[in-house]
Amino acid sequence: MSNKTSNQVILKVKNLSQHFKTGSGKHKIYNKAVDDVSFEVYEGEVFSLVGESGCGKTTTGRTIIQLYHPTEGEVIFKGVRISAGFRELRLQKRALNKSLREFKKDTLQKVTDGQLSKEAADQEIATFQQSVDEQIKAINEETNQRKFDNRQNNFELMKKMQMIFQDPIASLNPRMTVKEIIAEGLRIAGEKQEDNIIRLVNEALETVGLLPEHATRYPHEFSGGQRQRIGIARALVVDPEFIIADEPISALDVSIQAQVINLLNDLREQKGITIMFIAHDLSVVKYFSDRIGVMYYGKLVELADKEELFANPLHPYTLSLQSSIPQPDPRYERLRPPSIKYDPRAEHDYSVDKPSLREVKPGHFVYCNDQEFMMYQKKLGEKNTNA
Repeated sequence: MSNKTSNQVILKVKNLSQHFKTGSGKHKIYNKAVDDVSFEVYEGEVFSLVGESGCGKTTTGRTIIQLYHPTEGEVIFKGVRISAGFRELRLQKRALNKSLREFKKDTLQKVTDGQLSKEAADQEIATFQQSVDEQIKAINEETNQRKFDNRQNNFELMKKMQMIFQDPIASLNPRMTVKEIIAEGLRIAGEKQEDNIIRLVNEALETVGLLPEHATRYPHEFSGGQRQRIGIARALVVDPEFIIADEPISALDVSIQAQVINLLNDLREQKGITIMFIAHDLSVVKYFSDRIGVMYYGKLVELADKEELFANPLHPYTLSLQSSIPQPDPRYERLRPPSIKYDPRAEHDYSVDKPSLREVKPGHFVYCNDQEFMMYQKKLGEKNTNA
């Protein structure tokens, strides 16, 4: 059953792209870690991003929380744009300047050919120049506004949005005590009363199942599960409304995984925190999530409610992921068919008919072209008829 508590959108990601440049000159390469991803997260829900290692899940989370500045697209949190890229604006300016140069060249050629007088040509060029200048001015204003949004909302963002990192060892400073690690966010937020800081740190520790006396210890004195709890306490101490949990259980054994998942679930129910959960284990995601987005190679290829996604998986990559989920039954595992292999070159032909994320049924989105869209709708229709 879904635990979604509200239909209010708390986070909106629009056409988000994050490209990393390597090399220079003719050897320059752009790695499209996240490429034109869009989705919404509702207040009070657990929204999960799943996919294989390197598909862009973590980069998406880090870009949302401004650890990376987006290449393109924008992130809107509670109706306020907190981050936006500039690449498309730069491309628009470049295209306008190019069109101006070509217009001048063509107009002067008409003068040379005797088709236009010099005075008329100067007038046409001046009119076109004015139009281009006005458009470039608007682009510059939008660029400055985006830069202002990125800076202005950083401080408020830190208090309302927090991240739990994947590696509980690397994400904790080994030279700081647990108290200082957890209190760092409070100090940055302006809290100066030491008694209040100690009280809030102790409350955060107790919330995640640790003791106040643990505050004086260092990270190396704890187990992996305890270190992850410290990371969760650090995120909770500033009382956030939205948490990005970046594979918080991948480095833990199974029993500790269950404890951390149950802890996050309790926090969500008790405090109404919205969680974006990043993972590659579909069995965990199925237990914990309300809606699931499947990512492959920087693209969001399928998005649906948990029950819908597992009942009606449509994209071939989603089918491949589901076929690889192990079952806790050794007899079944011995006889199970081999996992479905996903080969995008064999599965899709996007040379002419280009794909996009489309709604094949209410709330169920799939990355497909026109031909695949009709095929998926037919498949759903046949399944409903047989049911």
